[in-house]
Amino acid sequence: MTEWLAERIELIASQAPTWGYLWIVLFMTIESSFIPFPSEVVMIPAGFLAARGELSFGSPILDALLSIVAGTIGSLLGAYFNYAIAAKLGEPFLRKHAKWFFLKEEHIDRAQFIFRKYGAGATFVCRLLPAIRQIISIPAGLARMPIGSFSLWTGLGAGIWVTVLTVVGYSFGLGTADLSYRELVEQASHAIRKHWIYVIPVLLIGFALYVGISKRIMGAGSKGDSSTQVQA
Repeated sequence: MTEWLAERIELIASQAPTWGYLWIVLFMTIESSFIPFPSEVVMIPAGFLAARGELSFGSPILDALLSIVAGTIGSLLGAYFNYAIAAKLGEPFLRKHAKWFFLKEEHIDRAQFIFRKYGAGATFVCRLLPAIRQIISIPAGLARMPIGSFSLWTGLGAGIWVTVLTVVGYSFGLGTADLSYRELVEQASHAIRKHWIYVIPVLLIGFALYVGISKRIMGAGSKGDSSTQVQA
């Protein structure tokens, strides 16, 4: 599927100077929802086109930064959609009609297990992991995770992933001869898998940050409750 989409992206790329950012938002919204759609075929070509000066402003750095913003916005919109669907329809409905949402029950089970075990931090970490990146928003919606916390951690995780893809595409745009979009996506995806080990420290730091912030908030809440009781 990735190869087929990469070939079709070549047609869309001809419209990049005019509609590039809107395409990025649209496709990353789809990618971040339950519809199976690889982000690699969107953000890697976006970085590639930015480096070549073939996006809206013709400024490589500016276009790359705006691509990251557009990709993150799209990722958040898709995540909000999953969250809202889960919160509105509920778990029994989703399980009964999972196939209509391109889901499998075991995927829902896995996402729920991770979310229940790690809480809000899972929405950050899982945005950087294949297969579960999109559906972690579903248990967050079922649990009605506070929307502010959901937005923060989802946005951070999605932003890092989008940045990685864009930077890889950008580096290919600067350092390689002309490639078809299929070749670009294949080679860049291979490079990401080869160096994926370097993402692990980011995951650990991000999760430690989540734990630290959570403890601080909970500690502040406990002190507030204690002071209230003393005053009473």
